[in-house]
Amino acid sequence: MSATKQSFDEAAQGVVAMARFAGARGWVPATSGNFSVRIDAARAALTATGGDKAALDASGVIEVEIAGPPHPRASAEGPLHLVRYAAAPEIGAIAHVHGVAATVLSRRHARAGVLRLEGWELLKAFSGVTTHDVALDIPIVANDQDTVRLAALVETRLQDSAAPGYLIAGHGLYVWGATVTETIRHMEAFDFLLTAQMHEEGAR
Repeated sequence: MSATKQSFDEAAQGVVAMARFAGARGWVPATSGNFSVRIDAARAALTATGGDKAALDASGVIEVEIAGPPHPRASAEGPLHLVRYAAAPEIGAIAHVHGVAATVLSRRHARAGVLRLEGWELLKAFSGVTTHDVALDIPIVANDQDTVRLAALVETRLQDSAAPGYLIAGHGLYVWGATVTETIRHMEAFDFLLTAQMHEEGAR
């Protein structure tokens, strides 16, 4: 069970920190991407729809109910965050980014439905991974503009996955952690590993 319990203002600060971290690295172009932090078992702070996430401030963050009705300012991709919080109480923060490597590889491996990362030292940046001698399969799901249906599909695909993230084909990466700090580390590790994988495949 999650022990997370904080104020909306504290959670919003975490959302802003993740968004600006991603924005500084070019992972949220053209107002794309979204970020959230769990407040408690029932609520989360989530980026509102639109706006430049690289320049996000607290005015662009809303409070939403994890199992409640849609917020009028919520992104259409809000359900992809909320179902994760409902399914995994240990998750404290979620980020959705559009890095180039994540987007390219999600298309390249879409038919297989999975991208295997194997043998890279930086796999140890993921919580629970203690050696490079491991194969981590990252689920890939087909994109769908019906995000409620997509969220349900994602949860089905994640039941047997040990990865702290997944790819949407032609879209980007969702990644999470127990805290904002861990989620930022996982974001950075995924981007490095996916970039390394893309270069290695290109060299074959």
